[in-house]
Amino acid sequence: MSATTSTAALAGPAPGAAVPRRKGSKRVLPGFNITLGYTLLYLSLIVLIPLTALFAKTLTLSWPQFWEAVSSPRVLASYRLTFGASFLAACVNTVFGLLVAWVLVRYEFFGKKIVDALVDLPFALPTAVAGISLTALLAGNGWVGQYLEPLGIQLAFNPNGVVIALIFIGLPFVVRTVQPVLEDTEKELEEAAMCLGATRWQTFAKVIFPAIAPALLTGFAMAFARAIGEYGSVIFIAGNMPMVSEITPLIIIGKLEQYDYAGATAVAVVMLLISFVMLLVINGLQAWQRKRSGGV
Repeated sequence: MSATTSTAALAGPAPGAAVPRRKGSKRVLPGFNITLGYTLLYLSLIVLIPLTALFAKTLTLSWPQFWEAVSSPRVLASYRLTFGASFLAACVNTVFGLLVAWVLVRYEFFGKKIVDALVDLPFALPTAVAGISLTALLAGNGWVGQYLEPLGIQLAFNPNGVVIALIFIGLPFVVRTVQPVLEDTEKELEEAAMCLGATRWQTFAKVIFPAIAPALLTGFAMAFARAIGEYGSVIFIAGNMPMVSEITPLIIIGKLEQYDYAGATAVAVVMLLISFVMLLVINGLQAWQRKRSGGV
């Protein structure tokens, strides 16, 4: 072997040249075809087949029957309460979830680990237990409600109780989504902004908020989606009064108990479509925010 040949062999392939793949080299996971097959099978069993069955059962209704099932005054009132309370709870969680995440990331204090663990309590706590606990706390004879009711403030057995229950179960979604993004935010940018004369509010609005906005929208979407389908924690504190504090999942349960399966699936399809459209809008806002942040 000549000196030129050995030097070229040691130098490796030329820039831009294709690197031959070694025989027998294997990926950690199976090949694309097997992985794709597992993915499609899993999604079909968990998502696609149940949703197909939902739409198929609804199609057994004629259009007048479908419209009557999904547009009765009682059902419309449940839509307004479910989506309105879910949106309000998600907005509240977005603000206070950001504050909680900020405190956990930026400050050191006694009992911080306990507070951090308590954030995950709604994840581990059964929803029925959460509903009973909130009712015992906020009812007219509860620990807090007994002092508020004489003042004319009633937080249980009305729409207020629904919002409070949805705030309770949705807070961890915002905190756990925003917290890691805040931890990865470069503090040097904040220090540079302050050195250039920016106020604290300007630093937050121009430097910090654009970086965490996509995560904040994701947390909002997750809290909103969880609140729409929540059942266990709400039925105990809502009062379940028709046209007043009756949520849509309870309407669906009631139709199932009356063996009106097609009517139940019809209401469920409407909820599914509305939720899908709203999440699609939120995902579009996230993509726009990321593109805008990247452009800046």
